[in-house]
Amino acid sequence: MATRAVIADHQKMFTEGIQAILTEMQFPPIKIVGVAHSLDELNKMTEFPIDLLIMELALTDQHGATYISELKVMWPDIKIIILSNYGEANIVREAFIQGADGYVLKSNHSLELLQCIEFVMEGRTYLAEGLRLAPEYDKQKKSSQREKRKIFEDRYLLKQKLTKREKEILTMIVQYKNNKTIAEELFISDQTVSAHRKRIMKKFGINNTVKLIKFSLDHQLV
Repeated sequence: MATRAVIADHQKMFTEGIQAILTEMQFPPIKIVGVAHSLDELNKMTEFPIDLLIMELALTDQHGATYISELKVMWPDIKIIILSNYGEANIVREAFIQGADGYVLKSNHSLELLQCIEFVMEGRTYLAEGLRLAPEYDKQKKSSQREKRKIFEDRYLLKQKLTKREKEILTMIVQYKNNKTIAEELFISDQTVSAHRKRIMKKFGINNTVKLIKFSLDHQLV
């Protein structure tokens, strides 16, 4: 089944270019169900559920960060990719905090957008080449500082993959609590806990609980 997508940007020529790229794309299959050139048009198109929104932050006020969170509340399953000229670390970081799934610069190669789409539709987070979640350090700083920045970015993106409930369950898993105990403490069923556990491991590419606990501790996810 094709992914239902909406493209939102002020520039008609730009949206036409994106449409052409996505129309030629074969995997995953994309069906453009709407193109918005204003916030009013976008609001009308998001009155009904869609799978994917590719939007320019400048289309909304305050770089679109609050708009992202509002959409996520309305449609929790929607995937949102920011395709923008804004590449400042604080703007990129805020977009992810508010719920963006991917961020690509308009100056990036079109293949970057295609890869981003593939990642986010698989439930992963994507940060395009050249973007950062933390301000750049002075070039004279030691390489250890650059490593710390990279660790911070990786850890942040990993956390963004999890829902609030998944984070709660992961914290309990790391405390060596079994499904029954977690279920009792969260007032949910054992089956629900098991389903969450499987989704968490799938998101991190891990196939057993021991590895999940080690991975979580190594990356300070809890």
